[in-house]
Amino acid sequence: MDTEAGWYLLLCLALSGAERTVDLVQIPQAEALLHADCSGKEMTCEISRYFLQVRQEAAIEKAAWFIINVQISRGGPSVSMVMKTLGDADNGAVWQPMLNLPQSPQGTVRTTVEFQVTTQTQSLNFLLGSSASLHCGFSMAPGLDLISVEWRLQYKGSGQMVYSWIRGQGQAKRHGATLEPEQLLMAGDASLTLPSLTLKDEGTYICQITTSLYQAQQIIQLNIQASPKIRLSLANEVLPPTLICSVAGYYPLDVVVTWIREELDGAPAEVSGAFFSSLRQSMAGTYSISSSLTAEPGPEGATYTCQVTHISLEEPLRASTRVAPHTEQRTAFEVIFAGSLFLLALLYLGLQRQQASSPKSAKTLKYSE
Repeated sequence: MDTEAGWYLLLCLALSGAERTVDLVQIPQAEALLHADCSGKEMTCEISRYFLQVRQEAAIEKAAWFIINVQISRGGPSVSMVMKTLGDADNGAVWQPMLNLPQSPQGTVRTTVEFQVTTQTQSLNFLLGSSASLHCGFSMAPGLDLISVEWRLQYKGSGQMVYSWIRGQGQAKRHGATLEPEQLLMAGDASLTLPSLTLKDEGTYICQITTSLYQAQQIIQLNIQASPKIRLSLANEVLPPTLICSVAGYYPLDVVVTWIREELDGAPAEVSGAFFSSLRQSMAGTYSISSSLTAEPGPEGATYTCQVTHISLEEPLRASTRVAPHTEQRTAFEVIFAGSLFLLALLYLGLQRQQASSPKSAKTLKYSE
């Protein structure tokens, strides 16, 4: 690791820890950041130089700016901070020529947080048709002005504006998207609300906050889910019987269908040999599929269960039916077959009687003439 990279790493670790020199801007989620390791989560910290787009007199001073992105794994909070170094010439700070930064006698770089943008969670799952709230908050040092808030959606390489707020004027590009102006100005809350979610709302959302001097953003992944519905039916009762499990209305695509067979006083066991229909997709974008299985109930019959596992379900869906034993099915088949023969015999006798009476009627007609 070179010297500059090493300094950046030490600075990142210091900034994400408890050594904050000036509290002009409060850092939300600070407890989650400090105790991430204790909760079994990982914290990543990235730091890079930040260059002002608007030059100020302060830029002439010997000061530097950094942007730090701190993220907690497994959907935890994320914070982006713009920090400014403090020149402590009166306290014996020495200018570090390689990094062009003021360094204290203890070898540290004192900074202050000028601007921060945060989100409570980096990934959200919502059901199709529900409403979603995407959190995005910010705070800035005194003297800075809020210029704009932009929410953009990125999905499969294409991007589009969802909502924009510029100097007090809000405009929704997605129907129904809202942002509360009072919360924005008074509490630094730029959260976006999306009602009646469709599959078109899925993707990566970027919340970008622009002030009179700084700009930072947060990225939130919104996943749309639809829970499947299942129906188990007996396609035919003749030997061998066929079971059909219909799974409809689910999203995303991945679904697992498992067949389970259980005899009386026996243990449940998974069954192989099922067939699947072609995948179908509705106008709304949800998927449907059917699985068929040839049942083997045995001499005592068996209970068959269709089990469906999907990411939208907290636990698998199940539908069960009992398949009669071969003897019962054979008896039923024999009854149906015997009944059919009886009906055919009656029909045959009726036709014979009709044919026997037809010549007699003809002779009577001839004699009457």
